Amino acid sequence: MRPPLKSLDDALAELLAHAQPLPATERVATFDADGRVLAEALQSALHVPPQDNSSMDGYAVRVADVTAPGTVLPVSQRIPAGSAGAPLAAGTAARIFTGAPVPAGADAVLMQEDCEALDDGSVRIQAVPALGQWIRRAGEDITRGATVLAAGTRLGPAELGLAASIGAAQLAVAARPRVALFSTGDELVMPGEVPPEQMRPGAIYNSNRFFLRALLLRLGCQVTDFGIVPDQREATLAALRSAAEAHDLILTSGGVSVGEEDHIKPAVQALGRLDLWQIAMKPGKPFAYGQVGAAHFMGLPGNPVSSFLTFALLVRPFVLRLQGVAHVAPRAWAATAGFDWPRADKRREFLRVRQGADGRLELFANQSSGVLTSAAWGDGVVDNPAGATVHAGDTVRYLPFSELLS
Repeated sequence: MRPPLKSLDDALAELLAHAQPLPATERVATFDADGRVLAEALQSALHVPPQDNSSMDGYAVRVADVTAPGTVLPVSQRIPAGSAGAPLAAGTAARIFTGAPVPAGADAVLMQEDCEALDDGSVRIQAVPALGQWIRRAGEDITRGATVLAAGTRLGPAELGLAASIGAAQLAVAARPRVALFSTGDELVMPGEVPPEQMRPGAIYNSNRFFLRALLLRLGCQVTDFGIVPDQREATLAALRSAAEAHDLILTSGGVSVGEEDHIKPAVQALGRLDLWQIAMKPGKPFAYGQVGAAHFMGLPGNPVSSFLTFALLVRPFVLRLQGVAHVAPRAWAATAGFDWPRADKRREFLRVRQGADGRLELFANQSSGVLTSAAWGDGVVDNPAGATVHAGDTVRYLPFSELLS
């Protein structure tokens, strides 16, 4: 009797339970840390901004000195960004520029559009200022001692700028996961090796190797490409032994079924352990997890869309967790379906879609697990529950590829 299909949520929970963050860390220049995962919380040693400063080009004044429009004040000093002014004397104004420190005694800034510079060096103020207007207070953005970025934060452009704003020239980050990637199957041919007109019967170009490597690199992995391993037991054992020696994860596509030419399953079992799962998702039912030596092993289905989506939904969060990322679930949006899907399936379905000009989701016509065109055409998937149909106008759960593949 076949075991029941494992739900995707249960499969992911089981995987993440095995994904203990890798202990190795390194320090890298903040310039080079895009996409890396912060290994230590980053705290600020200063206020940002470090002192009260002007958010406008204009004039710093004392509010008590400007009680009516048309007030004329002598300009006592000029304060550009990067310099510090003297305390503001009562009854005077200071010419000030964006980012410059507000002088002691000043409690408002008027933008230059509300002021008129006069030939005698004074300024006519055409508006009555409010207390504190156009002043950015010290520590308004970041206070001294505050945790700016938590450990486990995946660093992007905004985070790098934030780190730089508190003077962090280097960051402690998780080491890149070392991933061994290979494909199995005597039917596979690499593009460029054989022209299409000379392909032998039954041969196909290896597409999975290309998108899996790209996806791993996007996740910050260090990838070793073992190429195509022949459908031979000894060759498979040798590849697995070599991969396990210096890698944290071994990732394969194809070769985990029970056919006589599929040697991944017995080879992994001979060198470690293997669990074969049948997951209640479509496409992407077959999936394997195990260990070879100290390395994790994951076997993806061979059909390209199945491989693509099982990577996005299972491998991606696993790899992120290896780097210490706490929140690995992709964000989903509520969207409006612009199509009908009347055929309910007993498995949870991931339908390739894209947003149309009217904002409603369009469905790719062929949802077969072998049609990689659907992933290139689409910009995301509809996460359709088991047993559910979809009618145009329904609200559906939409997972954009920008979330799944980043």
